[in-house]
Amino acid sequence: MRVVFLGNAHWSVPSLEALAGSGHEVTVVLTRAPRPGGRGNRPIPTPVAAAARRLGLPLREVETVKEGAGFEALQEARPDVLAVVAYGEILPKAVLDLPSEAPVNVHFSVLPKLRGAAPVQRAILEGLDVTGVTTIRMDEGMDTGPILLQAEDSIRPEDNAGSLGDRLAQLGGRLLVETLDALAAGTIEEREQDDAAATYAPKPKRGDRVIDWSQPAEEIVRLVRALSPEPAATTTFRGRTLKVFRAAVFDLPDDVPYAAEFPPGSIVDAIGRGSAQGLHVKARDRVVVLSEIAPEARKRMTGAEFIRGYRPLVSETLGGLPPWGGPARG
Repeated sequence: MRVVFLGNAHWSVPSLEALAGSGHEVTVVLTRAPRPGGRGNRPIPTPVAAAARRLGLPLREVETVKEGAGFEALQEARPDVLAVVAYGEILPKAVLDLPSEAPVNVHFSVLPKLRGAAPVQRAILEGLDVTGVTTIRMDEGMDTGPILLQAEDSIRPEDNAGSLGDRLAQLGGRLLVETLDALAAGTIEEREQDDAAATYAPKPKRGDRVIDWSQPAEEIVRLVRALSPEPAATTTFRGRTLKVFRAAVFDLPDDVPYAAEFPPGSIVDAIGRGSAQGLHVKARDRVVVLSEIAPEARKRMTGAEFIRGYRPLVSETLGGLPPWGGPARG
């Protein structure tokens, strides 16, 4: 079938690669025009643009497909299928009506659960054991169209949003090709979503990234995993921002006097040893060990490196809390 591909993100690329290696014809790839960024503020193409050039596929970089050059490119391509993967733009009926067979979206959850812009992050935040990928026939709603195919994948304890999203993107590429094959063969059995079972996955706001040390340690670690590798969960240390990329849950240390009385956010171990090397910070119930962090305006470093460079003291606090009045030690 003739396929027009819409995508922007890193996670769009495996679907484009899968299509390029299938028996379907990618008539044009549409992606966002380059945006200024990086050193020198030079225009940076999307990952999809770079992949399309590498694969030798027809490419158009446009501001939108709702109107103007983007919409005209869609019309000229006369697609059987519009394949949309991590494109980030709500498409109107005029666009959805263009393909003769179907507008197909690859969504990184098992719909109707986790509709919205951040299903990978929310799956980790909610502590789910299983998520997956769904292909749907798009309608004008937010991930509400009829389900075409689905595939599940387990969420591993060590997963962050980056590793889970990368794995789902590969799964999504395979599922997209299977969906197009089934549409071409006429074997798809569409089914409507159960709206009563729907949950939602809005994109985390800036305030959602800030660690609340009064929460249980497990919830804090899930936040860190969900926001890694970007934009990262944040706290403050000595009045400056500290990004947290990797963390784990441990019990309170037995050899730190008064540790149980420290308020949440207090450092209860600043030595870093054994398998629990890093900055040990008290949460509501247990300890969160920060094992990979980035101080403000600095590169990422291990927790042990941070301890050697900044020499934090036991009883110092993170997150803007006042210092605890008890004894402190290095």
